[in-house]
Amino acid sequence: MTSRFNNPVAFDALSRLLLCEERRRSQDREILQLNQSELDTMLALANSHHVVVRALEVFRQMAIEAGAAEKALWADTAIQRERQRIELATSYLTEVCAGLESVGCDVTVIKSLDHWPDLGSDLDLYTNAAPEKVIRLMRERFSAEVAYRSWGDRLANKWNFEIPGLPEAVEIHMGRLGQTGEQVGIARMLAGRARLISAGERSFQVPAAEDRLMICTLQRMYRHFYARLCDIVDTARLLESEPVDYELLRSSAQQAGIWEGVATFLVIASDYAKAYRGRGLDLPYEVRSSARFGGAQIYFGRGFLRIPILPHSAKLYASQLTTLLRNGELRSTVRLGLLPCLATAAAVGYKITGSDKGIW
Repeated sequence: MTSRFNNPVAFDALSRLLLCEERRRSQDREILQLNQSELDTMLALANSHHVVVRALEVFRQMAIEAGAAEKALWADTAIQRERQRIELATSYLTEVCAGLESVGCDVTVIKSLDHWPDLGSDLDLYTNAAPEKVIRLMRERFSAEVAYRSWGDRLANKWNFEIPGLPEAVEIHMGRLGQTGEQVGIARMLAGRARLISAGERSFQVPAAEDRLMICTLQRMYRHFYARLCDIVDTARLLESEPVDYELLRSSAQQAGIWEGVATFLVIASDYAKAYRGRGLDLPYEVRSSARFGGAQIYFGRGFLRIPILPHSAKLYASQLTTLLRNGELRSTVRLGLLPCLATAAAVGYKITGSDKGIW
């Protein structure tokens, strides 16, 4: 798998820091021999994959044990900088959640805290509350401005808020999930199955393990078509540290039309983990038998682990569309049917302007 990486040094080193359970001395020396340019590349990748704290804490300890003081200091500086960002972001996140709850809005933190002790690049929330109520609260209590909404944002029924003093955007999904807002069933059940977790000294409501896996799958397999190292590491940690009700996961995902996508994502995560640590994830037979493909089909490109759109992801999309239509969810079917047009517009826009802003 690693032989296909177009940046084998930095990305492979990052993968080993995160996934290898018993790093051999020769591997440790190889990672510590990275020059400054390679270290900077590794840090940039760690930022985009939301693994700065987890990866560099391992690197720092290795450097300390090897007596590489300068590299230990480099890692420590990067870690402290990231922790300061996370502390500021989570302090705002606490206030936003409390503000929404104070006016009777249910609120669940989705995606952002999956990476803890790392944090996502924006703050994602979900609520069943009416948009008007949420927008009014954000403007009046936090002096937030509503960011420009793309076509995709409008279909997905999500709003991005910019709060003074907070570098990250606060992205709030309201009543719907999925790239085109096609998933109302998963969304409807989210708050009722949410659980309380601690992130540092703060507590937040986050999705149940089964819902978290479905949300991650929607984002990776049905929207972006690439996986990040955090997705692999987060999934491995979740499955190996918490009980997952696979029957509930399967029934919920089948109802949403994404069971094959969930199974495929889990097998990809398992295969990638196995390539580095020598063992995959303990997945039940029904997961492996339902997967359309695995880690052999993914490849490193443009900074991420790419998932092929044709024919693999296209078949998953068709299956989701068929299920929604069969379930009689006509509005969701129409929304999801707009995805190819949206993707085409985004691709054309990117080719012409170098950006798909305003579309996705």
